[in-house]
Amino acid sequence: MVVGTTSHAGKSLITAAICRLLVRQGWQVTPFKGQNMALNAYITADGKEMGHAQAVQAWAAKIEPRVEMNPILLKPQGDMTSQVILMGTAVGRVQAADYYRDYFDRGWAAITSCLDKLATEFDYIVCEGAGSPAEINLKHRDLTNMRVASYLQANTVLVADIDRGGVFAHIVGTLELLEPEERALIKGFIINKFRGQRSLLESGITWLEERTGIPVIGVIPMLDQVFPSEDSLDLLERRSRKPNADLTIGVVRFPRISNFTDFDPIDAEPTVNLKYITTKDEVNSCDAIILPGSKTTISDLNWLQQSGIATMLPNYLANGGTVMGICGGFQMIGTTLSDPDGIEGIPGEYAGLDLFPLQTTITDTKVTRQRTTTTNYPHEGMSISGYEIHQGTTQWHPQRLNGSNYQHLFADETLGIVERQLQLWGTYLHGIFDNGHWRREWLNQIRSRRNLAPITTAVPDYASQREEIFDKLADSISEYLDLAKLQ
Repeated sequence: MVVGTTSHAGKSLITAAICRLLVRQGWQVTPFKGQNMALNAYITADGKEMGHAQAVQAWAAKIEPRVEMNPILLKPQGDMTSQVILMGTAVGRVQAADYYRDYFDRGWAAITSCLDKLATEFDYIVCEGAGSPAEINLKHRDLTNMRVASYLQANTVLVADIDRGGVFAHIVGTLELLEPEERALIKGFIINKFRGQRSLLESGITWLEERTGIPVIGVIPMLDQVFPSEDSLDLLERRSRKPNADLTIGVVRFPRISNFTDFDPIDAEPTVNLKYITTKDEVNSCDAIILPGSKTTISDLNWLQQSGIATMLPNYLANGGTVMGICGGFQMIGTTLSDPDGIEGIPGEYAGLDLFPLQTTITDTKVTRQRTTTTNYPHEGMSISGYEIHQGTTQWHPQRLNGSNYQHLFADETLGIVERQLQLWGTYLHGIFDNGHWRREWLNQIRSRRNLAPITTAVPDYASQREEIFDKLADSISEYLDLAKLQ
């Protein structure tokens, strides 16, 4: 089990690396996180919703993601409420104060059932905790950390982020706040995100090991490779600066931005600087603007309008810019959004950006499915795959769509539309940029508007690039991690 002294200590990355290292040894491995709170989700082959971080870890383990790896997913909606996804299905919305009263027993039953099932199929379960295992006000109802470790009697590693400072206090303080039986499960420490000479750290490591009787099994340097972010706070630390980049693509950072893992393939492009924008002054510095997914579409639409970004987009398009809406962002660029039942707040009808001839009605029914179809644009007949996660139905205005300036983007006409000049795009398809050929064709449309030479479209899908990331990650960490002390 991997737990951390704080949030953002690197638990997700370390878990993925351990999964890949164990697979290399020939073991059958699965990741696991009992409860995840995140707005990045993935849809499994059977249409179940789970945390995207656990899907990434499954790919690191060279297996297909399945909902047993993350039985509880909480998706914050604002106003101290979250949507509860239990075993891959949305079962309700709940206030934070009521969550453990209503879902603790059901949640723990699901967690133990999944662990028991996975234990019959795999040699190793590599579990990830959440936040800190020593939040004394939460420990009695914590479904994610030492309760799971104790249930499994798992060899547990405690990860600390030295880059934030106070690493020895974080480690010792965490141990002090664990129960004796929990502390006995901690078999090693990992000091993560280290900059500088290891020799300067040795005296501290010696002191820590002598005081606690627990070895430091790894000092991991600050890694420069991009790894999928778990929540939007990670975006604040991202800096995309590439010497060969000649395009800048801006993603609007909504207050409730979701599924921004959609843009990892763009971030991996050597010719593209990806940046997350929050002000209207940043719009014209971008060659393309993407309106991403949102957990609360109407609230984020209001923010978009209040920020002034919305009013910039028509002129931005008129001056040759490209705009793309994905999922919630796709709904926003239509004519209207209706929420008759108050799913997202106050019932009513709200004006969209009116860039596309479509109207959306928010409903309580959630669409969660993988999709494979063929494209009409930029190239006809290209196979493409991804997944849908959205609440609401979108209706085109046939009198404005057919024979007009707008065309269906895919053979499946429900998935998206595009403006004939290929400046305005909209789709429900998450993971669209994972399709390497399509991504490069889309980038070349933007490049042509900027009088830039096209780049090759003969590239693999992002899944192949992700495999390289896992291997590089495992190579980097294996040099600094003594995994044998946990086995």
